Amino acid sequence: MSQSVTPPSQPEPADAAPTAEQAPVAAPYAAQPGAVPPPLPVPPAPGKDNIAVGLLAALGAAVVTAVVYGLVIGLTKHEIGWAAVGVGFVIGLAAGRIGGRNPVLGIVSAVLALGSVYLGQLVGEAMIGAKEVGVSFNEVFFQHFGIVQEAWKADADPLTFVFFAIAAWAAFSAAKKAAA
Repeated sequence: MSQSVTPPSQPEPADAAPTAEQAPVAAPYAAQPGAVPPPLPVPPAPGKDNIAVGLLAALGAAVVTAVVYGLVIGLTKHEIGWAAVGVGFVIGLAAGRIGGRNPVLGIVSAVLALGSVYLGQLVGEAMIGAKEVGVSFNEVFFQHFGIVQEAWKADADPLTFVFFAIAAWAAFSAAKKAAA
């Protein structure tokens, strides 16, 4: 029996093209030149749908907007409709953006907007009363709060309650749209 021996191969120069035996095997479904790669998967948004943080954000926004709304009323001596819309919008925006899609946030935002507009109107009444009497705002608002509420009741008209409805609607709408 004879054995066949393969002759030793000669070393090839480094810049020589690979032969068919040495060529790498291509993947059967390799991307063609000029092909568009598939899109990368989109990760979910972090931190959404946290109802507790959304409620805290809405509460903080309600306090801040009540003070700002009260300052607007106190300085202008008028209730302004767009300011009530702004109160509701800011509260709903804070709740929806931070809290996510939970439907409770829209309802709570509307309730907080009602309270914020009411508190803002009381702050405005206290500012106006403090200027008329010549005492500090703190004294009127904190020491004579009952008088401030009576003044609010005397000044309340149907338009006052329209502002409540506008603010609640704006808060509910903004919470829903901000979460989307």
